[in-house]
Amino acid sequence: MDYVLVKHRFRNCVKNAQTLPGADIDSDHNLLVPKVRTRLKIIRLQKSRPRWDFEKLYTQRQRVQDTLEEKFGAIECESGNAEVQWKNIKECVLDAISDLVGKVEKRARKPWITQEMISKMDKRKKWKNVNTEEGRRNYRRLRNELKRATEKAKRNILRTHVQRLWNFT
Repeated sequence: MDYVLVKHRFRNCVKNAQTLPGADIDSDHNLLVPKVRTRLKIIRLQKSRPRWDFEKLYTQRQRVQDTLEEKFGAIECESGNAEVQWKNIKECVLDAISDLVGKVEKRARKPWITQEMISKMDKRKKWKNVNTEEGRRNYRRLRNELKRATEKAKRNILRTHVQRLWNFT
């Protein structure tokens, strides 16, 4: 007798199983064909929130505070609707911070990744799904440039670590 092996969690997914004894599979076993129903989970991507540059915010604290006071003074005071007031305050704060402070650029997870490499990665990502000859050529070129740059940076960082170790001993 042949079996269908399924994890305990997915045992309800197997609806039916039949053997096909006449199938030519070059074995002394019978071919077992299960009917399986799977449901894939819907993955919802969260909208990424902007990352503000708080170091700039702390250095330009007085300018930001003055700008916010000016913008808050320009807001008309409605005492009745709290939702509208919150929306106005939120818009003022976001406008002031985005104008004066700005967003933090993507940070590298590895110490050898530079901002130039991150920009090349973004360019490469744009060309990845372009199915024209030019798109493939640009993707390949950017991939090779990025590969060379990362290998060079990795070698340099490894060299500096080895130098530090040699100097330490």
